[in-house]
Amino acid sequence: MPIRLATNCGHCSALSSSNHCKVHDIRVNEHYTCDRFSMMPKLDATRHCNNCARFKTEACAHPSKAAEGMLCASWAPQA
Repeated sequence: MPIRLATNCGHCSALSSSNHCKVHDIRVNEHYTCDRFSMMPKLDATRHCNNCARFKTEACAHPSKAAEGMLCASWAPQA
């Protein structure tokens, strides 16, 4: 099975650090996607377990795998 990035807001260049879509002017999450999606030119290495609001909580998508410094598509801002 090939591995590929999802065309969702978490990988879109129009997503701000506060999960606000700059194109549609609304707050979104990693499950949203749209026809105006624009892929970030690189992965954002600043989104990791250490600064994720879900790390070590029941809301973590991967509690058995999550570790300090790990990148994740389910990352959520702390603020």
